[in-house]
Amino acid sequence: MSVRTRFCPSPTGVPHVGLIRTALFCWAHARHHGGQFVFRIEDTDAARDTQESYQQLLDALGWLGLDWDEGPEVGGPYGPYRQSERGEIYQDVIARLVAAGEVYESHSTPAEIEARHRAAGRDPKLGYDGFDRDLTDAQRAALRKSSGAHGRAPVLRLRMPDRDLSWHDLVRGEITFKAGNVADPVLVRGDGNPLYTLTNPVDDALMRITDVIRGEDLLSSTPRQIALYEAFARIGVGDGTVPRFGHLPLVTGEGSRKLSKRDPEFNLFLYRDRGFLPAGLLNYLALLGWSIADDRDVFGVDELVAAFDVSRVSSNAARFDLRKAEAINAEHLRRLPVDEFVAAVLPYLAGAGLVDADPSAEQRELVARVAPLVQERCVVLGDAVGMLGFLFADEQTFAPEPESAAKALRPEALGADPAPVLDAALRSLEAIPEWTAASIEDALKESLVDGLGLKPRKAFAPIRVAVTGRTVSPPLYESMELLGRERSMRRLQRAAADCAR
Repeated sequence: MSVRTRFCPSPTGVPHVGLIRTALFCWAHARHHGGQFVFRIEDTDAARDTQESYQQLLDALGWLGLDWDEGPEVGGPYGPYRQSERGEIYQDVIARLVAAGEVYESHSTPAEIEARHRAAGRDPKLGYDGFDRDLTDAQRAALRKSSGAHGRAPVLRLRMPDRDLSWHDLVRGEITFKAGNVADPVLVRGDGNPLYTLTNPVDDALMRITDVIRGEDLLSSTPRQIALYEAFARIGVGDGTVPRFGHLPLVTGEGSRKLSKRDPEFNLFLYRDRGFLPAGLLNYLALLGWSIADDRDVFGVDELVAAFDVSRVSSNAARFDLRKAEAINAEHLRRLPVDEFVAAVLPYLAGAGLVDADPSAEQRELVARVAPLVQERCVVLGDAVGMLGFLFADEQTFAPEPESAAKALRPEALGADPAPVLDAALRSLEAIPEWTAASIEDALKESLVDGLGLKPRKAFAPIRVAVTGRTVSPPLYESMELLGRERSMRRLQRAAADCAR
């Protein structure tokens, strides 16, 4: 049978990196086996689900290139792919479960269940005690009458089998839940509406999902889902098979804290806005529980698909490490052809107002010329804004960043007076006939290192900050060549005058 995986988030909040890691592993597993990746929306919680969140899920998968074979916006043979549009399907399955005696009415309230546990000397938090399981028809009729008088309708519970339930987990190996350790779960509310406990397995069964890959926080629900699949087989829902399950390790933050939609630093779009490449972020997310090789961390999406083996996913929690994510992304940036880097960085420059929304040919040419100088230094595409801002700045308003100025244009921070350094640089640069990086380098080294006897850090830091405005910039000499003689000299003169005050 062809492998069929699914990704079925609820449209609440903003997609976070842990959620997308799950989508990536489901997608990679399907693609590795030449199967189908199904995208499904579980949107039956009208109080929390939003259209905005639904659109963000589409945007997230689209940006990362995690394409789906069936689902919203695509369609497929087992639709609809939004639970809010599958109400009639669920009601049909409920009716068949009731008719076959696979479920039973349960009138017990949480307070009544707790009271029975206390009376028997048991822990009151043990959960449902099976009280309604074996009531006679007369007892059910009496409870129904009593419940109706008090406005309380019964829920429907699945009758769990009286035996151990086991499965071979794709990630964790053999897992067994002993008989009696899983309470009969509620499938249908008193108002007749199905719970996630029912709708999720119904969708998986009818959509012929073969491999359910999800977070370990859902592992405890697997026994009741297996029991439900067995009930489906008896009433003819789906093809009678139980899917394979694989439970992924949690993705945590600092202090082993589970990632949450409420944590803004794990908002997926934060990384898109900063300028992570899809390939770079996917590469890092794949490392949260899996590796392509013991001695290799950087790889492309095609390599991921070719090598992905869900059985090699670790069962240990994976901590999201921002520094490593940035290092992986930086490597992907360095591997981009220059023209692709230019195309990727231009929107960030436009967003900062450095170039036009539709950059002119002159602006594109300048970015293309400087791109090789900054590509090696960028961690994310957004870094280019700070590195290249000096080239596009208005000369009337240009000024070094205060923090950079404090480090390189103040005697107490530099350990030397920057004014003589700037004056010497100006005199040497005025004399060079051609404004080229090589000429600029020769002139500055001769005047500052040889002439003043300064170490390079003290010699060139004031020049860099005066010209580019930052302590971190593209290579100094090439930057000055691109900026031009007139603008470079004017900035040095302004900085020298400020230091002399």
